[in-house]
Amino acid sequence: MIHKEGKKIISLTFIILAILNALLLILLPSSFLLKLVIIVLSFTLFFLFCLFFRKPARKFNPNDQLIYSPADGRIVAIEETREEEYFGDIRIQISVFMSIWNVHINWYPVSGKIIYYKYHPGNYLVARYPKSSVKNERNTIVIESRDAGKILVRQIAGAVARRIISNAHPDKMVNQGDELGFIRFGSRVDILLPPGIQLLVKPGDQVRGLVTPVAGIK
Repeated sequence: MIHKEGKKIISLTFIILAILNALLLILLPSSFLLKLVIIVLSFTLFFLFCLFFRKPARKFNPNDQLIYSPADGRIVAIEETREEEYFGDIRIQISVFMSIWNVHINWYPVSGKIIYYKYHPGNYLVARYPKSSVKNERNTIVIESRDAGKILVRQIAGAVARRIISNAHPDKMVNQGDELGFIRFGSRVDILLPPGIQLLVKPGDQVRGLVTPVAGIK
């Protein structure tokens, strides 16, 4: 399945490639090998766009005692950090870096009520760098859940990403596993959890949204 954020882009890409291929095949010398290379390259580019905007069908079993990864990718940091935007205290930060090959949908890691939402314009540093959490374009969402307390999720644009889509807004009730939003191309998602949370992942782990629990509630 193709995510709704990619349908217009993929349709436009198909039209442009079709026109360019038609013109090149007509104007270029009648070399079968050259024409074959053009067709293969065009098909590969179109396939990559479809791959990037894919929407996987995943079975999900909600569990209020677990906090799930909000994104596909690799854990690039687990650390104590002072969160200044909302909490003003020490939190456990788990950072998931999404490469261009990952699914770029984001999901809510817990159920609850959105009590804070803010969009921040910013730079486009490489998303795996620590400073991207406060320097890059980003969305900050705080969810108050019954069992886990207040959980902060931060969508961060990367060096290639130029658009963050979020369906969050204050006072919205959300369910664990619902779609939070989408980030185009390489990017990152941070989760900030209360101290003393039971961590279930470590730096370097590959995680999948809706599949991999990153923390458990004691």
